[in-house]
Order: sequence, then C-alpha cells, then structure tokens
Amino acid sequence: MSFDLIKTDTMTNARAGLLHTDHGDIPTPIFMPVGTVGSVKAVHQSELVSDIDAKIILGNTYHLYLRPGTDTLHRAGGLHRFMGWERPILTDSGGFQVFSLAENRKIKEEGCTFKSHIDGSKHTFTPENVIDIQRMIGSDIMMAFDECPPGESPYPYAKKSMELTHRWLDRCVKRFKETEPVYGHRQALFPIVQGCKYPELRRISAEHAASKDCVGYAIGGLAVGEPTEVMYQMIEVVNAILPVDRPRYLMGVGTPANILEAIERGVDMFDCVMPTRNGRNGMLFTWSGTVNIKNKKWEHCFEPIDPQSSARSDREYTFAYLHHLIKSEELLGLQIASIHNLTFYLSLVRTARQHILEGDYSSWKASVIDRLMTRI
Repeated sequence: MSFDLIKTDTMTNARAGLLHTDHGDIPTPIFMPVGTVGSVKAVHQSELVSDIDAKIILGNTYHLYLRPGTDTLHRAGGLHRFMGWERPILTDSGGFQVFSLAENRKIKEEGCTFKSHIDGSKHTFTPENVIDIQRMIGSDIMMAFDECPPGESPYPYAKKSMELTHRWLDRCVKRFKETEPVYGHRQALFPIVQGCKYPELRRISAEHAASKDCVGYAIGGLAVGEPTEVMYQMIEVVNAILPVDRPRYLMGVGTPANILEAIERGVDMFDCVMPTRNGRNGMLFTWSGTVNIKNKKWEHCFEPIDPQSSARSDREYTFAYLHHLIKSEELLGLQIASIHNLTFYLSLVRTARQHILEGDYSSWKASVIDRLMTRI
C-alpha cells in the first residue's frame, strides 16, 4: 500500500493525493461512508458504487466482532466477500465504541474488559487481539487500539490516557509485524494520535505516531465535545508533525463545513455517520444549505431533489414525494435521503480535490462555505 501526494494548494495546506490499495485506488481528499456492521444503513452496495461512487467504506471492529463474529467472517473469506464489496474497507479498532460504554467497561494496562451492548456478555480487547480481529475481518486499513478520552478531559487524565494509547500502539505495531494477512491482500496499520485539547500532548502523540513509520496516520479524539475552533487548532498542531507524504485521517468528522476546513489544514480522509443518520431523520445536505424535509414548506415542492446529481433517486423523485415518505415513516424515504446525503458528501470532496488541482481551493472554499452552513 502506498500514497502519492499529487499537489498541495499554494495558499493553504489542502492536498490532492492517491492512496493505492489491493482493492483499488482512492483519490484524496475522500469521504468514507460508515458501514458499521458490514452495511451502510439503508443503502445497497450496488448504489454505493453506481450512484454514490464510494471509493472506500468503513466497518467497525467492535460491532463486527460481536456480530456476526470472526468465525463467520473467516468462513466467508473476510468482510469483502461476506458483504459483496470489492472496493477498499477501513476498520476502526473499536476503541471509541468500547470507551463509550463508560459504565460497562474496565481499563487496565493489558487492555479493556467490557460488556456487550447486545447481551451483556463479557469480553476483553487488547492491542494484540484487536490486530488479530482486524486480520480476520480483512480490512485494507486497520486502526491501532486506543483510548478516546472525552473532549473536556482534565490535563492529568488526558496525559495518562495518551501515554496508555502510546504503549498500546507499540504493542499493536509489534503484533502487526509478526502476523500476516489472512486473505492474500495487503493490509496497512494506521496509528491514532490522541492528546485531547492540549497542544503539548497532541505534539507528543503525533511525534510518537510518526516514529512508527506507517503507511498513514489518524487523528482521533476530536469532535467529542470540544469547541470547533479547538478542533481546528489541534489539526494544525498534529499535521505540522505528521509526515507530509502519508495520508492523514480525521476520525468521525463531520459537517460539510468541518470537512472543508479540515481539508484546508491538510487532512485527506474523513468518515462520519452524519450523512446517513441525519438523512434518516429528514435532514438533507445541499450546495445551498441544509433542508429539513419534514417542514410543511416542502409538501407541494415538485422540483427534483437534485437534477444534477449522480444519484438516480435525486433526479427522479421530488421534495414533495420525499416529504411524504419521511412523514409517513416509509423505508424508501430513509433510503432516498441517505443516498442523497452520501452522494452530496462524495461530490463535496471530489469538487474540493478538483479545486486543489486547479490551484484555487482557498477562494472556492470561501465562496461556498457560508451557503453550506445555511438552513433553508
């Protein structure tokens, strides 16, 4: 697996690149639809390819480990074959999910013991078995096991948590190097930079991660309660240290405006549940701003949702019809809204990439960002 940095914007740190994997090339900046349990909610795999043109999707180690389980995935030949997806997959290590179970987990040096949210059964994640699980899942990009502290954590806790994440990273790297892929395609391991809202800790964590000389790196522990401007500041601190010639992945972010601001600061990869989750609740993202399709104003709007979209449903169905479906709680409404939002997010990063290549990213971003934050 390798990464080609094609161009950096002259006015900002925005970058256009190409990440090469055995399941296909990924142009960056890129947005990854979240397919937590081997399924992007309400979206068929064929639509992810034909309408949305997702180049890579995300799965989650915690959820896939609990259900369907590594035995089923191994028997199926890995997650790609199990879900009928031929393009790249990235798996989160499950650290965020485990640590969000505050009352049902116990952190030790060895790892984290937790109770399943499904049936209450007891399990333990360690840096070693999280690597083993991701080998069995067969993702193209694997994430190191980390602790994700709350955004407003006090300094002593954030420092202790970061140091534990570093020791776990050392063990993840060791396990990764002493094991092999299960299904014949190459896998990469991304360390995760932590450090909460503290620049000093972020610098230390970025330096520790960079010392591992990995294919790419992730920035974790942001968009978890800290102010937006603090998030942007931490991105700048970290990206000043991470290797220029490797992709940078900002985990779990965010709104269209967040993504454009992070691209300007040198981030290459994104994921977030917002397009599908908000879509299922009636919020559409558009180039003119956000639409609450439940509002009565859309009841008699018979314009296509987006006549220029690559998604067939955007061209064939109207705001009025989607308003009716969402108000009626019809499953088709959830599907149309999810496809629309994912199509928009992929269009957003593709357009951003084009403007980076054309050399006018800064002026283009300034011309659209206020509209993207408007509520229609």
